[in-house]
Amino acid sequence: MLSAADIIKDYVTEFSRLQDWMVPIKETNPETYNSMYKRYIELKVTLSSLGVNLTELDRIKE
Repeated sequence: MLSAADIIKDYVTEFSRLQDWMVPIKETNPETYNSMYKRYIELKVTLSSLGVNLTELDRIKE
């Protein structure tokens, strides 16, 4: 079973990578962006509930 620290690490990594993919695709493929945005919100809510400060990590800020 994963520890809380491992879960947070995995989610932070996914959150960061997802944002890397979202930025360039926003204008070229809005449908894909919207799908990715849903996952972005899920990760943001989960990380916030785990006590992670997203101030420095959140580059989308929507």
